[in-house]
Amino acid sequence: MASKFFSLVLHSHIPYVLAHGNWPHGVDWLHEAAAESYLPLLDVFYRLRDEGFAPNVNVSFTPVLMEQLKSRSFASGFKSYLQMKIDIARQDRAYFEKTGNKTLLSLTFYWEAWYQKLYESFTTTWREDILGGFRKLQEQGLVEIMTSAASHAYFPLLSRDESLRRQVRQGKSVYREHFGRDPQGFWLPECAYRPRYAWKRPIGSGRSSPRLGVDEILGEEGLGYFFVDTHLLSGGEVRGVYLDRFPALKLLWEKFRKGYETGKQAASSPYLPYLADPSRVPFFVRDDKSGAQVWSGKSGYPGDGWYLEFHKKHFPGGMRYWRITSNGADLGDKQPYDPGRIQERLDENAAHFVDSVAASLSGEDEGVVAALYDTELFGHWWFEGPEWLYRVIKKFYGTKIQPRQANDCLEALRPHVVVSLPEGSWGTGGFHWIWFNDDTAWIWEKIYWVEEEAHRLPRSLARKKPELYRQFMREKFLLESSDWPFLISTWTARDYAENRAAEHFQRAKTLVDWLKRNDPLGQHEQKQLATWEEEDNVFATIVTPDGDFI
Repeated sequence: MASKFFSLVLHSHIPYVLAHGNWPHGVDWLHEAAAESYLPLLDVFYRLRDEGFAPNVNVSFTPVLMEQLKSRSFASGFKSYLQMKIDIARQDRAYFEKTGNKTLLSLTFYWEAWYQKLYESFTTTWREDILGGFRKLQEQGLVEIMTSAASHAYFPLLSRDESLRRQVRQGKSVYREHFGRDPQGFWLPECAYRPRYAWKRPIGSGRSSPRLGVDEILGEEGLGYFFVDTHLLSGGEVRGVYLDRFPALKLLWEKFRKGYETGKQAASSPYLPYLADPSRVPFFVRDDKSGAQVWSGKSGYPGDGWYLEFHKKHFPGGMRYWRITSNGADLGDKQPYDPGRIQERLDENAAHFVDSVAASLSGEDEGVVAALYDTELFGHWWFEGPEWLYRVIKKFYGTKIQPRQANDCLEALRPHVVVSLPEGSWGTGGFHWIWFNDDTAWIWEKIYWVEEEAHRLPRSLARKKPELYRQFMREKFLLESSDWPFLISTWTARDYAENRAAEHFQRAKTLVDWLKRNDPLGQHEQKQLATWEEEDNVFATIVTPDGDFI
């Protein structure tokens, strides 16, 4: 029998936001993702299990997100957030009663019940441990949980292999702590890959120097597979996954597109796993066709007129009471949301997706459609997404294409073709410009300075001054987060991102000075260190240059 599979990959990531603001930028990002994506998806996966359908999806969590979801600070704040949403629904009800808006009045009951269910699920079903719910699914063999870089660093632009290796080792360590086993798969942040070659920093002075390929580092660190974007295999112009969702990128892309050439790779099937050259680490290729159907808010399913409108919110509580209506409609012309009308649309969209995947594999003797998405796309960006996914997985079980975890696909398809991958990412244009451009170059200057200082520090300092060393590495990891240049380029939280990058650099710079000093810290400096340890309270143990943890 032919082996044809559908392998869904959900990548979960929120930058470190605890103790760094609430609204509009900060902890509410984490609260929204947990309420609108992580909890609803947990519900979907367990419903499927109870109905006799193995979800067989792959879910990655960045270590920095794992740490936040396990934090007692998050649990306390999340409960307050959910209760606030319940209270807002009640306050809106009083307002709509007073103004005579009966249509929106009825929706306040919908939202109150929806958030109340989330509150009960979080506190009672999952005992305030979302990550634990996913761990149980993995232990039952129903999902595959993957790890990623410690702070979602953009690998191709880091200037030292040791920085990549530390990000990977930290990611493995945090994964073991929270899931009780070693990870098999690894999510490359932004699907960003760089092969082995003599690399030179894109800014500043310095010579080119031999660098390992990203796949080689993954292989040396014992990771079993990773994922790349379509164009790294097939070549050609790439639109990327973000352009439709962030209007500011369109202007930026017009500035950069003339300087980017399309890939030169020979066309190969994106529906098979391959082995990376020279490491022989297996990799999967993102399916662009199925990706566009879900990523795009214009041409994809999330743009259906009956689904919830993301951008229009009721002041002052921020609750959403309107449907998309049409993509061309102004916010003032949006019609009220009708939860009862979406079931038919979900069934139709799910059936179309399953048929589309079947069509993609119709000419293949065997293969896998690897569908890669940000987890937050389901629920947060597209409110109905988790319920759509529930229908998609059930419908696949009525076809010859079966949902399978990545490891099972590798076992069945046994990759044997070795491919030399080019450099690139899943960003628009397929390269690095979203993360490195005129507006973000200053961040990379600071990252490179900190990388050099970390390299020069005597290895003995990790043991002699463990508190200072741990905090220095935390600040280094957080500075390396790909979120700061991304948020600057997309103009979604530009000031916040600039402040965060500058703050982590300044803290890292000060900590370098303290590490190099022979005299002990003064009282004021000890107090400052305690504040930083409280605010950037991530990764209890830190990888050392020797691969140990302190």
